[in-house]
Amino acid sequence: MARKEAPLHNVRIIGIFAHVDAGKTTTSEAILYHTGRIHRTGSIDEGSTQLDWMDQERERGITIMSAATACHWQDHRINLIDTPGHIDFTAEVVRSIRVIDGAVMVLCAVGGVEPQTESVWMHTGEGRRLPRIIFVNKMDRIGADFDRVLSDIHTRLTPNAYPIQLPIGSEDDFVGVVDLLKEQALIWDDESDSFSVESVPESMKNQVAVAREELIDAICETDDDLLMRRLEGEEPGLDELQAAFRKAVVSSTLVPVLCGAARHRVGIQPLLDAVVAYLPSPIERPPVQGLVPGKEDEVTERANAFDEPFCASAFKIVTDPHVGHLTWVRVFSGKFETGERLYNPRTDETERVGRIYRMHGNEREQVEHMAASDVVALVGPKSTTTGDTLCDPEHPIVLEDFDFPDPVISVALKAPSNGQGEKLRQAIRRLCNEDPTLISQYDAETEEQTLSGMGELHLEIAIDRLRREFGLAPKSSAPQVSYRETVRQPAEYEMIYKKQSGGHGHYAKILLRIEPLESGSGVIFENEASGADLPRDFVGPIETGVREALENGVIAGYPVTDVQVTVLDGDYHEVDSAAMDFQIAGSMAAREVVRRARPALLEPVMRIDVNVMEEHLGNVVADVGRRRGNVNSMNVRGHLRNIDGEVPLSEARGYATDLRSLTQGRGTFTLEFRRYDVVPDTIADTVIKERIEEGKVPNRAGGL
Repeated sequence: MARKEAPLHNVRIIGIFAHVDAGKTTTSEAILYHTGRIHRTGSIDEGSTQLDWMDQERERGITIMSAATACHWQDHRINLIDTPGHIDFTAEVVRSIRVIDGAVMVLCAVGGVEPQTESVWMHTGEGRRLPRIIFVNKMDRIGADFDRVLSDIHTRLTPNAYPIQLPIGSEDDFVGVVDLLKEQALIWDDESDSFSVESVPESMKNQVAVAREELIDAICETDDDLLMRRLEGEEPGLDELQAAFRKAVVSSTLVPVLCGAARHRVGIQPLLDAVVAYLPSPIERPPVQGLVPGKEDEVTERANAFDEPFCASAFKIVTDPHVGHLTWVRVFSGKFETGERLYNPRTDETERVGRIYRMHGNEREQVEHMAASDVVALVGPKSTTTGDTLCDPEHPIVLEDFDFPDPVISVALKAPSNGQGEKLRQAIRRLCNEDPTLISQYDAETEEQTLSGMGELHLEIAIDRLRREFGLAPKSSAPQVSYRETVRQPAEYEMIYKKQSGGHGHYAKILLRIEPLESGSGVIFENEASGADLPRDFVGPIETGVREALENGVIAGYPVTDVQVTVLDGDYHEVDSAAMDFQIAGSMAAREVVRRARPALLEPVMRIDVNVMEEHLGNVVADVGRRRGNVNSMNVRGHLRNIDGEVPLSEARGYATDLRSLTQGRGTFTLEFRRYDVVPDTIADTVIKERIEEGKVPNRAGGL
């Protein structure tokens, strides 16, 4: 398809987000159909969608990898990123959020606000303040209830969401929508795949009048001039209302709510109109900010413009079987031609870009240049990883890195034969380069490769990819929980490291304090020792030793987290002290101070969201309790009953099979990491004993 050039104010860069099975990919396909990008919408059930192209996606009917494409509507170019709805593939969502200018949140008219909806809403709101549109999909399904979903949105997402449409009917009677601002009914015709504009149905006129007044009130409250005129009895014009509404949406003050049924392509044209009318262009978003390499205190920025120095963020790495290493980038500023070189501040290297591709799912269209607002894939950069900045060598900048969640579950993989060990390690390394939430470690003694991820499905897909894409069938252990360690009280310890073996000796003395922090704090290192007692040259090695010791754990060999370690005092010898002495002392002192601070084992606690029929509710609630879980609330979702609770991940393994048994195969659930919590001592002792027997504990430390 020939590219239609669009000025920056006519570009929209959006992400499509939803919980599993809300109809996100179907909505994306319908958008591509109505914009002429494709001529036939694919089917999730038939595995024929354009954007879910992986074998695993088509077999399972879920999105696993984000997919990028571009289409055109009303002289606007829309760069669209379709993202996964399953919580195990959070990395795809996190990195997509960083490179878009607006979001379309797809909600199911039956399920309403679901766990992944809340998670994405938080990610798009905190710090980013992305403008958002909500599309209530599946209005044609049994149990669809627009008013209930709207109430759910106001309670769980934002009170500032206002419908700009009302559905005409629901379930089998859903035939169209009423545009509140224009006071028009849009009635769909399945045969012509279009709609006719008609008068508002008589039965809805009162409802429309009330909803329209509420919408206009909300818009006018964001504009002092319109508000004053409205208080004086003057009705603002349609163009004025739409202009003020756009300003409010772009500033994230208000959120428009639309509705439709994507599988029948109902409501998609008005959704596209809303994307163009209300979501921002790149030039309406703030300039991206970053640091000047080598000057960590100097902040610089790049405006979204063609005439700024080139700046792009590498947000995704893919190994393509035909072209090799592909680096997906969002270009924020400047222009760039094929064959030129880009600077990567992290590696301090310049790399030549050999080819530039515009992506449509897994299809590629080669182009010769890229510029501000483009989302493209590059061939050439080899050392670039997710989160790297690529920029003009003469005007370097480092954009903020991505913040991905830590893995919570792992498996041990072993090559099926002696000659395939290195091949397995290389294949796993490629998967980890593509997905930052896959973490791998190699144990040379056991020749096992530990692969950690966000959930059982995440690891299952990774192992399946090893089989299909790399021709490997590794032996794998049962999934294991990724525990952590922490401390429950402050403690101090003085370490004197002293050795004399002829010639220069070894001497280092430090006093460490450790104290617990709130969950999610990680490890914080501070130095309060005076420079006279402990020269600054030795503080860095102490920190290195401390962090190395904490990374390997003390009681069970798991990383220590949520602690602050402070150097209170120290001493050195002018001849016998060296940096390595203080690194060793820091490591030894860290292990000992943890043992004195009532160490504890932490386990990942998951939010569990279960949908079941009412007759199975009691059995499922009881089963959650047997798993050391808690039920926080029970709600009605259409004809289903919803259980919102928490359960330790160690007790949730194999839950899919058990839930099928309890609900005759009709129950569904999602697990989402919530926090780490202290493991009960009796269970912790068992875990520690098993780790000691496996030889995973440094210095064979004892129990709690």
